[in-house]
Amino acid sequence: MRGAASLPDPSESAAGRDPSLRRNAYLAIFAVALIARLTAVVATGPATSSFGDARAYVFAAKSLVETGHYPDATDFRFFFRPPVYPVFLAAATLGHPACIPCGRAANAVVGALCPVLLAALSGRIFRRRGVALATGVAAALHPPFVFASTEIQSEPLFMLLLLASAFLLLAAVDRPSSNLAVLGGATLGIAALTRSSGLVLAPLLLAPLLDRRWPVRARGHIAGSALLGFAIALSPWVARNAAVYRELIVSSDAGGYSLYHGNSEWTRRYYAIRSRGEFAEWQRAADMDARQRLVALEAEEGRGLTPRERSSGFARLALERMRADPSAAARLFAAKARHWLRPYPTTWLWPAWVVAATGALYLALDAFAIVGLVLSPRRGVAAFSLAALALSMALHVALEVVWRYRMPYWDPILILYAVFGGASLVPASGSRP
Repeated sequence: MRGAASLPDPSESAAGRDPSLRRNAYLAIFAVALIARLTAVVATGPATSSFGDARAYVFAAKSLVETGHYPDATDFRFFFRPPVYPVFLAAATLGHPACIPCGRAANAVVGALCPVLLAALSGRIFRRRGVALATGVAAALHPPFVFASTEIQSEPLFMLLLLASAFLLLAAVDRPSSNLAVLGGATLGIAALTRSSGLVLAPLLLAPLLDRRWPVRARGHIAGSALLGFAIALSPWVARNAAVYRELIVSSDAGGYSLYHGNSEWTRRYYAIRSRGEFAEWQRAADMDARQRLVALEAEEGRGLTPRERSSGFARLALERMRADPSAAARLFAAKARHWLRPYPTTWLWPAWVVAATGALYLALDAFAIVGLVLSPRRGVAAFSLAALALSMALHVALEVVWRYRMPYWDPILILYAVFGGASLVPASGSRP
């Protein structure tokens, strides 16, 4: 199906005007974004990486290059990370993932593509070229986007895949096109193989069922195609894990560890940290505790654990703690929710002026995004966006909350609707751009 090819395309305005930016505008957005990110890479010292997870990603990529096999664990013996970012790192560095400047430059390029996709999404949703251009520029210069794109971390690639999936799914519904729906679902599947938390967005692939512009059969075809693409993207990795471990592992086996780490006494202590020194001591003690827990779990079985067994073991420890003290568990969930929603980064990690400036930025984004969501001409897309915000927050509050985790999920939506909301509050002068 090219969907219902004879049906009109409701994405076209009454005047038939194409809302997309011209190629030169997209190239300009990409250039601005890339310059900003490469400048940040140089300014922060391109030869080293201070990001905590970089070592695990480089290790996994080196294992792939040197042995042709993905490691059984990337973080001590706790779990293995999803495969896509290590594969990207190995490919982008031409088989030299230990080349930190190469990896950081590759991340800068990937990060610079995200504003282009946000501009394209804005044009399709709001049908105003000026708003689309402003959205792209805002995303190109958004400090958290710039900073995240300068390190060896998976967030930029993950965010690019999420945005690509959203654009393809929206285009699939607007046409309608089952081919685009397959691509949209597959892209989300690849995103889930970049960061496992992306799996929580899979229910949104059913969103086309709620689009009343098309007959029920057409809606079902689009949603089914999206789910098919999602399953196709995941299936090779699932098959590999089944062959290697004889276990069903969709993305990684880190879920149990995250549940334990995010709901243990160590997370409560984390929220009480007030200095880098306290954090270093907390990190050492928390890591030692996790290692001791793993050794104890292995001792119970009298052997090393399979990925599913170690994940289940940590999950059991977490659930036992919750059942032992439900009120403490509820207080910790509330603390994690506050941590996720707060508009400023960790106060003991960043200078006061950075905390204040970031807080002001996010308060403004939140306020204008609310306006944009209320005034959005496409209510279904706004509801879809709110569902993405809610699902991503719910998953992380249940598992583990670090403030930066919300960036690839929430910031694109906030920028998208904040720019439109701000533009909607400005009195029109002359013709629309």
